[in-house]
Amino acid sequence: MSKGILGRKVGMTQIFDPETGVATPVTVIEAGPCTVLQVRTEEKDGYTAIQLGFGDKSRPSEGRKRSRSSQARRSERGHVANIGSSRTKQRAAAGVEVVAKAECEPKRFVREIRGAVDGVEVGQEIKVEVLDGVTAVDVTGTSKGRGYAGVMKRHNFAGQRASHGVKKVHRHAGGTGMSASPSRLFKGKRMAGQYGAEKVTTRNLKLVKIDSENNLILVEGAVPGPAGGMLVIKETNKVG
Repeated sequence: MSKGILGRKVGMTQIFDPETGVATPVTVIEAGPCTVLQVRTEEKDGYTAIQLGFGDKSRPSEGRKRSRSSQARRSERGHVANIGSSRTKQRAAAGVEVVAKAECEPKRFVREIRGAVDGVEVGQEIKVEVLDGVTAVDVTGTSKGRGYAGVMKRHNFAGQRASHGVKKVHRHAGGTGMSASPSRLFKGKRMAGQYGAEKVTTRNLKLVKIDSENNLILVEGAVPGPAGGMLVIKETNKVG
């Protein structure tokens, strides 16, 4: 099956090797357990993948009378369990095969991992042991949002001179105009704008340790996003 799992970034620390005297920076990730919500097949969907869900919907605050499942939309609850909808009853009466449900709580984080689906069933629980034997992983997350940023922060521009004659434009981008030909700006011109809060994949990170008892993995280096951010961890396909 596909060697991948969903998780949550816990934070960073380091591992010290007394024999070599080397301190290795690592990111601690809470990986799984995840529930298989759907299995995509070539015959039905045109590709093969498993859809995983991680983390139940949060409980309502104290004093509120709603249950945990009521915090999810009806479509979310119907995605993971049979809620007896009229459409399901109509399809069953027409002889249409009922789609298998995981019969679990609605999940906070749902993603698909493409690859082989041999031996995987809806409702199955995927734990961190799925990464046994994996040496390096690709980690995908949402980077920290930094709002609307200037060119020095966003693109590492040097800025203009801090000398006489440069009046209150020290951090400006400078001229962006083109000649009469082409008399316009090319797409992709590096300028001020939205910085961060986008999907980022850090590839080929060394998998340092797997803690099956606490559902934790340690990967060398940093991964995208803040502490508590949701992540997709997959076996890397990068060679070299």
